[in-house]
Amino acid sequence: MKERLSKTVQSLQPSGIRRFFDLAASMDNVISLGVGEPDFVTSWSVREASILSLERGYTSYTANAGLLELRQELMNYMKKQFGVSYDYQNEILVTVGGSQALDVAMRAIINPGDEIVVVEPNFVSYSPLITLAGGVPVPVETTADTEFKLQPEQIEAVITKQTKALLLCSPNNPTGSSLTKAELEAIADIVIKYDLLVITDEIYAELTYDEPFTSIASIGAMRDRTIIVSGFSKGFAMTGWRLGYICAPVDLLQAMLKIHQYTMMCAPTMAQYGAIEALKNGSHDVEEMRKSYRRRRNYMVKSLNEIQLSCHTPGGAFYVFPSIKKTGLTSEQFAEQLLLEERVAVVPGSVFGLGGEGHVRCSYASSMESLEEAIKRIGRFMQNKL
Repeated sequence: MKERLSKTVQSLQPSGIRRFFDLAASMDNVISLGVGEPDFVTSWSVREASILSLERGYTSYTANAGLLELRQELMNYMKKQFGVSYDYQNEILVTVGGSQALDVAMRAIINPGDEIVVVEPNFVSYSPLITLAGGVPVPVETTADTEFKLQPEQIEAVITKQTKALLLCSPNNPTGSSLTKAELEAIADIVIKYDLLVITDEIYAELTYDEPFTSIASIGAMRDRTIIVSGFSKGFAMTGWRLGYICAPVDLLQAMLKIHQYTMMCAPTMAQYGAIEALKNGSHDVEEMRKSYRRRRNYMVKSLNEIQLSCHTPGGAFYVFPSIKKTGLTSEQFAEQLLLEERVAVVPGSVFGLGGEGHVRCSYASSMESLEEAIKRIGRFMQNKL
């Protein structure tokens, strides 16, 4: 019998996050700090707009690129919030979540053997998506010494003739690290010097705490060599709606649109109507979430350091990434023993690539009551390990 499976797919490892989620789901009295989604319910006005679209019978396909009104609102939003202008007719594409946006971005630019520089630790899907598109992920390790921030010289050190693009995520999952405008300008200099593209995952752009978010596309000549990937999941608490978007120069966007046409047709219609409402009237709810996350971040950083889990203060997202090296355990051992002994679920840093080992990811997208109880349990765990 001929081999049934693709060698590329066989080479991929299953997501390391899922094993701990599945184990935690089989246990009682577990506090999960593992889930990477808001604990807020989508705003009522957004839900209402989606329901109203169904009641009005708006249940057919939309244009492949998305509802024209939604793309117009996205154009206005990107200009107002981040200072970047895009043509809503030719440079914005509505996708089925940020994950699909990343997928079509990779497939649109990668030729077999092209190298994509990826900043690690990073979200678990980045390198597999590059591999599935025929590319070669080239990891660059960031560490706690620089608060997990990419340094320009690190990019330059791995560039070859095959280097096609740099993949960024700021604020970062899992570290929460957020690059400043000055830091992005230094990275942009390297990108321009070597004629690279940038794919920037800005899914956490709304969730920054100490200074305004800066998109690398807004810096100098970077707009014309940048693909912005984002969505409504994190900032608007719309994870289950599966709605993302891409903003990019017309040649890149139209190439991605072709892939989207053949593989997805269009994003869900009712979700798009909800997103229009989110962009028009959701800013207050986004700000309230951001303030709540900031309070929780401050509590988690302070508390983790007090129980001898060294932790930098992340600039965005809703994760902390404390070091567990003092325990002498690997990140997998720490996460598994913490779950079994104290019923607290965290994600081992090793699943996020280089620089992740010796750390665990803790999401603070949970109630303060849950976070306080989790800290008590982790503190007790630490007393038994040190």
